[in-house]
Amino acid sequence: MIKKFFFLILTAALFVMAQQSDILIKITQGERPSIAVPDLRGAGGAEPFMSALNQTLFADLETSGLFRMAPKSMYPLEVPQRPEDFKAPIMRAPAPASKKKRGAPPPAPEPVRQGPWFTDWSNPPVNATYLVFGYAAVQNNQIVLSGWLYNVTQPNPANAHVLGKRYFGSVDEDGARTVAHEFAADIIAQFGGKSLFGTKIYFVSNRSGHKEIWSMDPDGSNQKQFTSYKSLSLMPALSADGTKLAFTSFARGNPAILMYSVETGRRLPFYNQVASMNATPSFTPDGQHLLYASTASGYAQIYIAGVDGNQLRRLSTSRAVEVEPKVNPKTGATVVFVSGRSGPPQIYRMNLDGANVERLTTGEGEASNPAWHPDGELIAFAWTRGYEPGNFNIFLMDVATRTFNQLTSNAGRNENPSWAPDGRHIVFSSNRGGSMQIWSMLADGTQLQQLTSSGNNATPVWGK
Repeated sequence: MIKKFFFLILTAALFVMAQQSDILIKITQGERPSIAVPDLRGAGGAEPFMSALNQTLFADLETSGLFRMAPKSMYPLEVPQRPEDFKAPIMRAPAPASKKKRGAPPPAPEPVRQGPWFTDWSNPPVNATYLVFGYAAVQNNQIVLSGWLYNVTQPNPANAHVLGKRYFGSVDEDGARTVAHEFAADIIAQFGGKSLFGTKIYFVSNRSGHKEIWSMDPDGSNQKQFTSYKSLSLMPALSADGTKLAFTSFARGNPAILMYSVETGRRLPFYNQVASMNATPSFTPDGQHLLYASTASGYAQIYIAGVDGNQLRRLSTSRAVEVEPKVNPKTGATVVFVSGRSGPPQIYRMNLDGANVERLTTGEGEASNPAWHPDGELIAFAWTRGYEPGNFNIFLMDVATRTFNQLTSNAGRNENPSWAPDGRHIVFSSNRGGSMQIWSMLADGTQLQQLTSSGNNATPVWGK
């Protein structure tokens, strides 16, 4: 009986592992190439800012999820700064042996080192496939970064050259970080990835004494307050082009939807139908319509309206609470949402006209906070089932096959996932450190990074 019990556990574990593999392969795309990123040097006026430049460059590449970073402790002492620093070894015949066997072949030529070469990086202990190198200087009151990317497994510089470019920024730490971000973005693009430089995360924070909408950069820097209603501002949503922000506000009493221009910071017109609640907004991919939940008909139901709130139409018609609609960003034709029509909240899907409603989650536990992957095939969501029943954790689901993968466990309450524009990172809220904070991670659950620490912070959304 005991053997049978353990066999069933093992079988279940293997089944879950198989599900994980199928989903994660879609995101990680197999083996990551090894890349070496030694510190670049700065001449003259650029030298004081090289620490910021090097830290930014390394961090952007490391957190991209595209590379295996070769450990810096293994790097050779001679680091090239320019392509001409590479010196190919000269092949020389070895010194003649004092005694030579009759009929033995002549000894093979041996390489004689002339300076830095590709094998310094491609051979052990570094074992890198790619090398990032370059230097910075100040010219015409600008910091100028000259950067290259070489494939050091190639036989010569012509074949090794992948990228070479100059970048310009202001002569300060901000300028140094900017040129590093741009260089890293070009490297990431060579491997089919998207840089997160320039993207923003919007979230709710109570650090000012009220729950307001804040914004920050992907690494948690540059945190700024966006709203100042001194009330409750909740559940931010961004348009796909990053120009409009909608959120739920209690500033006028009942929860209502407010719309803002991200570019100007000004409020935009949005008509709220008469209801005790209009909430949980989200944009269609073209930015021309808004879906939201409203109690205008009694129960909270899903509605769609123009981006100004007019031409509204009801999509769901159940006698249950239905909230958090999200439109497929790739097709614009289907909607995932949270519904209690079968009991505890679960994730459902329907057409944009409200037809063909079907449940995606199994009915176990409680499921909420669905978020579409940019490719429109996967969703991330929070669920109370899995390896830590009863506590919300972040899951991924392949919508077509209904297979799923659990990303967090045994680390407090984890919810409100949102995908980065690169489709490889997720931002979410977690109280794993004691208070609710914003965290990011790769979509395989690795490279966890805490982004906020002041006050309590939740419901992040990541956009352009």
